[in-house]
Amino acid sequence: MFTRKQKHILLKFFSLFSVVRGYNILVIVIAQYLTSVYIFAHNIPVKKVLLDLNLLMLVLASAAVVAAGYIINNFYDSEKDLINRPNKTMLDKLVSQNTKLSFYFILNFSAIVMASYVSFNPVLFFSAYIFAIWFYSHKLKKMPIVGNIVSALLTIAPFFAIFIYYKNFDTVIFVHASFLFLIIAIRELAKDLENMKGDLALNYRTIPVVYGEKTSKKMITFLIVLTLIPLYLLITKFEIGYMTYYFYLAIALLIIFLIFLWKSTTKTHYVILHNILKVIIVAGVFGILLIDVNLVLNRIL
Repeated sequence: MFTRKQKHILLKFFSLFSVVRGYNILVIVIAQYLTSVYIFAHNIPVKKVLLDLNLLMLVLASAAVVAAGYIINNFYDSEKDLINRPNKTMLDKLVSQNTKLSFYFILNFSAIVMASYVSFNPVLFFSAYIFAIWFYSHKLKKMPIVGNIVSALLTIAPFFAIFIYYKNFDTVIFVHASFLFLIIAIRELAKDLENMKGDLALNYRTIPVVYGEKTSKKMITFLIVLTLIPLYLLITKFEIGYMTYYFYLAIALLIIFLIFLWKSTTKTHYVILHNILKVIIVAGVFGILLIDVNLVLNRIL
């Protein structure tokens, strides 16, 4: 049995884990390594990629900056989250704002130190990334359209760091990136619909608040139609192995999403829609393994 003090420490740990969304950080780390092995550095032996200390520093720096981003976002959205996510907010409040901000600065400083191990260019990149996340959380998040676009760009930015490191400019990478960007943009709009109550109360000028639910649904529909372009290209124009089946699954889920979207009227409905998009994104990360299921075995030596 845990003592009272141990339980208190454990609760604080889970609180901080909730604030930085540790599960998302883990997915990002896995995604960066999988994209490195299968896409960015597909001509380099797996062992060399996995043991590359520069890559490790870039991945850890990305994880630290993203975690810090969640902290500063939590700081600015604390009142809104109290309305939209009361249960999560109560858990998050077990760690004081001062402690959270201390971790924010520690994580960002650690990211810069790790980036400096690689070269000066990553230091510039992560410095700009840290500032962009803060500026988004402080100002841009409350602006319709601009806030959504910037949020989607910030989400895929960690992969840009790896892309620059390997200097791989294959067309397939840009098509993959456009698909991911569009899915994340759709998710951002779905989140705005889900969080409309808190956004209205605190004067966040999101798309549903400014233009209404119907316009938001039309915009999501348009983005889903746009998503079919990179999906078509990935399925028909590039060698992606069994990952083709993932993209067929993504099309099916997007059709289900679209049908349900126009029938949705409550927060619960929008939470379900948001979760469908999460499934598409997380499945896409592990779907990278399907590009060539024998790839790791063949290249491990």
